[in-house]
Amino acid sequence: MSKLRVESFTISLDGFGAGPHQGIDNPLGVGGTSLHGWAFATRTFQKAVFGGEGGATQGVDEDFAARGFRNVGAWILGRNMFGPVRGPWPDESWRGWWGENPVYHVPVFVLTHHARAPLVMEGGTTFHFVTDGIASALAQARAAAAGKDVRLGGGVHTIQQYLRERLVDEMHIAIAPVLLGSGERLFEGVDLPALGYACTQHVASPLATHVVFTRQ
Repeated sequence: MSKLRVESFTISLDGFGAGPHQGIDNPLGVGGTSLHGWAFATRTFQKAVFGGEGGATQGVDEDFAARGFRNVGAWILGRNMFGPVRGPWPDESWRGWWGENPVYHVPVFVLTHHARAPLVMEGGTTFHFVTDGIASALAQARAAAAGKDVRLGGGVHTIQQYLRERLVDEMHIAIAPVLLGSGERLFEGVDLPALGYACTQHVASPLATHVVFTRQ
């Protein structure tokens, strides 16, 4: 069976995966962009996310960034990762943070309490809006992935839900050398040892410490 993987999810030294006051002007919360300096410096992120050609082609950070896109056949996102709209959809004008050709290029399953028709984008991305829970989203994503892995993109509360149900097979966390002070703590109320997760890899670069947790 395909794996459910968290990849390149970055937290601060004080444990926050997003800063406070998330919204259209601060998608990652106030200060949240500072978490991702390690990723922005890699060739993989420059090409896959920004469509550019810069960034480091070697090193620990690039290795982890690149592995996050390998063998991925579908994604799962929480609704906040799709956009700033809260509650019932007022209309279908919001089409994501990434323009008409999003970074995913595979089916994406968005968790929401409010139904919406699938949104077909350029480049192979279709957003499917799932209203019947995390297990349904995972089943649909696995079917769409056709044997490849499913990447769980976040945000914090979405990852927590899947961790608490022991549905995440592998999780790569990058710890950035910054402090946010407030926001959303990734491991708030999550007891990884009790849930059967163990650290199976850790390695540092000048910009981040990379830790991999695996379900035992």
